[in-house]
Amino acid sequence: MPTVAAHVASALAAHIDHVFGVMGNGNALVLDALERRDDVTFTAVRHEAGGVVAADAHHRAGGGLAAATATYGAGFTNTLTALAEAAQARVPLVLVVGDEPTSGPRPWDVDQLSLASAVGVRTYTVGRTDAAATTVIAIEHALSFRIPVVLAIPYDVGGREAGEIPPTPDPVLPAPLAPSGPHAEATVAAIARLLATAERPLLLAGRGAWTAGAGDELGRLADAAGALTASTALGRGIFPRAEFDLGVTGGFGAERAMATVREADVVVVFGASLNQFTMRFGELFAPDATIVQVDVAPAATHPQVGRYLRADAALAARAIVDELERLGGGASRWREGVDVAALRAREHGDGIAPDGRLDPRSAAAAIAELLPEDRVVVSDGGHFIGWANMFWPVASPDRMMMVGTAYQSIGLGFPSVPGAATARPESTIVLTTGDGGGLMAIADLESAVRVARGRGLAVVWNDGAYGAEVHLYGVMGLARGPMEIPEVDFAGLARAVGAEGVVVRTLDDLDALAHWRELPADERRFLLLDLRVSGAVRAPYQEEILQVNLRR
Repeated sequence: MPTVAAHVASALAAHIDHVFGVMGNGNALVLDALERRDDVTFTAVRHEAGGVVAADAHHRAGGGLAAATATYGAGFTNTLTALAEAAQARVPLVLVVGDEPTSGPRPWDVDQLSLASAVGVRTYTVGRTDAAATTVIAIEHALSFRIPVVLAIPYDVGGREAGEIPPTPDPVLPAPLAPSGPHAEATVAAIARLLATAERPLLLAGRGAWTAGAGDELGRLADAAGALTASTALGRGIFPRAEFDLGVTGGFGAERAMATVREADVVVVFGASLNQFTMRFGELFAPDATIVQVDVAPAATHPQVGRYLRADAALAARAIVDELERLGGGASRWREGVDVAALRAREHGDGIAPDGRLDPRSAAAAIAELLPEDRVVVSDGGHFIGWANMFWPVASPDRMMMVGTAYQSIGLGFPSVPGAATARPESTIVLTTGDGGGLMAIADLESAVRVARGRGLAVVWNDGAYGAEVHLYGVMGLARGPMEIPEVDFAGLARAVGAEGVVVRTLDDLDALAHWRELPADERRFLLLDLRVSGAVRAPYQEEILQVNLRR
């Protein structure tokens, strides 16, 4: 007779194809039930946080509903940082965990429901008679609200007989929010009139526009208005015409490109929260620019927004472009006179910084020329995040993910690799991480190497420090000791788990990457480049943060 665990596994399998995690007492039965199926693949990681991170990255890379699993107690509490990141990043994810038995908590049990709630995550607890239905409800909640949920299985419930497994119903999901009704329709018309009369129109899009599938409609709108375009870091590549795209806004943007953004007189923002980094701490747009925001949030998310349309980005863009075409005005000619390529040019450095170590700008630019074209970039958090975002182009937003930045975390880089690799098995997965975050996530270096194999590449920006702290608090005169890290041989660590590890001290050492790229993926090993970079070169976005803090 099927057990509760089998009911949970069956309901999950109707909506996922991968699950990531670590086995323990509390989830052994449900993992056994999943392993006995041929429609779900379990990928083991080495730390419970890594299971949630891998599932998160799997979703962001296009893998659908994210699923992870951990045991109760210490296994569950180990997931909390990654779970908080997924909640803040609005990732639909189901975390299946064990929980205390129905007879009451044991000495090692904790209040998991309260802990999950504290990071913004709802818990659904299955019972003997409702396991499949509760699983579907949890999935429906995750997908409807784009949020993680915890699916808890009490320790004494998972093995109980639960009867025949019922058919699994499809979740009922809300339709995309259309710009309908008198107010929304009037707002659409007003936005179209603004764009029709703008001299220097700009469209800015974020990850929300990508998840709405708005890329093609935004391309139509940009052409109809004659608008330049730009994106947030998580929206890179959403606009179809790169020749008119100014790139990422904020501290990752090229200075001349950001100056051009500031010239815009009308800006329409789609699916972007307009956080302090995107907005250059309030300096992105000119004070007299008209800012319009389109999003599904209840209200505008920045005080500079003068007009707000609550709607799905794709449907809103389609309605605005239709209205713009109905008005029949000519498109602005602003973008035709802008040399976007020149505006996006960056300083590459001189190869070696004054302290004798590799200039990270030079390394980033050189690596960009050597990366396989079909790539997905996954980024840990830390000072180094500027280099990949500044120098490594990506084809679309699902090919650049920054797992950790929503929660301002580091140490989630290595477990991002197996998640992205299983979602994009044909692509090269390129990890960019620092020595601080790399050490924090070192347990899942093995997971990255094992899963991505010859399609995996890790770039470790090894500057012997927590760089963000050095460039902020070190400048303020705080003691440097807590910010420093003894130089670690990441290349050696990589070799210990079966990868190829290369120490890179000069640009010539990147010949190893050129050689690796030329080999067929099944004839090469995972490659880790241990870049011994200078800690004296400050990323432009970090300079921006420093100046803001010095003014306070």
